[in-house]
Amino acid sequence: MLKAAAMIVGAWLAVTASAAAQEAAKPATPWTVPTDAEIRQILVKRIDVEQRGVGVVVGVIDAHGRRVVAYGRSHRGDPRPLDANTIFEIGSMTKVFTSLLLSDMVQKDEVKLDDPVAMYLPSTVTMPQRGGKQITLIDLATHTSGLPRMPTNFTPKDPANPYADYTVEQMYQFLSGYTLTRDIGGKYEYSNLGGGLLGHVLARRAGVDYETLVRQRITGPLKMTDTVITLSPPQQARLAKGHDMSLEPTANWDLPTLAGAGALRSDAKDILTFLGAELGYVRSPLQAAMKAQIEPRRPAGSPVMSVALGWHVLSPPGKDLIVWHNGGTGGYRTFMGFDPKAGVGLVVLTNAATAVGGDDIGFHLLGGAPLSPAPAVHHAVAVNGKALEAVVGRYQFAPKVFLKVTRDGEKLSAQLTGQPPARIYPEAPTKFFWKVADAQVTFEIGADGLASTATLHQNGRDIAGKRVGDGPV
Repeated sequence: MLKAAAMIVGAWLAVTASAAAQEAAKPATPWTVPTDAEIRQILVKRIDVEQRGVGVVVGVIDAHGRRVVAYGRSHRGDPRPLDANTIFEIGSMTKVFTSLLLSDMVQKDEVKLDDPVAMYLPSTVTMPQRGGKQITLIDLATHTSGLPRMPTNFTPKDPANPYADYTVEQMYQFLSGYTLTRDIGGKYEYSNLGGGLLGHVLARRAGVDYETLVRQRITGPLKMTDTVITLSPPQQARLAKGHDMSLEPTANWDLPTLAGAGALRSDAKDILTFLGAELGYVRSPLQAAMKAQIEPRRPAGSPVMSVALGWHVLSPPGKDLIVWHNGGTGGYRTFMGFDPKAGVGLVVLTNAATAVGGDDIGFHLLGGAPLSPAPAVHHAVAVNGKALEAVVGRYQFAPKVFLKVTRDGEKLSAQLTGQPPARIYPEAPTKFFWKVADAQVTFEIGADGLASTATLHQNGRDIAGKRVGDGPV
């Protein structure tokens, strides 16, 4: 999701589209989903040995039925085990539901894929155009609208719950004043704004709010009673506590305006029902809409990766395709996907926003892609306050990519553009490392005693950024 930043540090979607494609494009070998005992071993290693998670729930559905393997806790002080009914924020997996709404409304002749988005907005809103073309509904669903990942007037008051105060009026204001920098339909550019806008206009067309529309069209017919935005008290009691990249408890997210981009919460039980409907194991009035949802394809930045309506489709040479999407909020990382030919569906739900999340587990269990290696071992040392203060500041790595280092007593945190802050630890006075990712940063100290340059090290790459003035990340 955070592609520009993930190229530098902490690939929050551990297996990005291109990386997943590269792994899956390796020579095909016979593959079956591991046993429950083998899955549990993966989860135990991830949490207890590598300490890269708090809790994980994995669900598998195939012709033989369902199975769920869970390990870990909702949070460190909670003795209750996780299970198929534990609820998680599913983040951008919500976009699949949003695009299924679109497909269903097309099936019912309520909208058309090539309808201009402007048709479903107030006349006071001016949608950006380019080259005589208007942005259409399918452009939003395939991330090819030309809209940016996030609106430039997105300035959250609370970084721990960043979407909560972004209003419809702000979104309309941004759309009316934005000039597209790329052609509509020309290039894949993942956009939370686009996904949220799609959910907004479909709800307007239906005359209800987004959560009601999802319930009426998808979760109600499929009896997915725990896939909601607003939790009841019993559901709140089953919500796994979210944890940040440092495995510290963090706030839940609210997305009132961009709900279609990532507001849903769900559990493994419900997601397996959803995947069962995709695979034909669960009877559903959405069968035609689900089939139509994965038929239109547009390139997604890799020869073996395309994007359908909401879903990403991985189809490397020599292997069967995998249909998938992942998600992430401030305290959760999630993955769901299915192999139509093998008849296997899979969901991975985690309650920590770590670099790896559940993507590598998902691709491994579905198709045998390698699991992400554990980060290299680094040892923290004590450094004096002067050394810590010297590296505090803001560093620029690209026109819109910054790293901001802040100090709280003897602790330093680093925040990359579009990502939450995470603690960094000194292994030398000018060299620090992340525990949540195999990444390090080295500072060069200038004549004034302050760091003039920060160099990020990850995946064999070294990227330098100059110190710049204070400002947002």
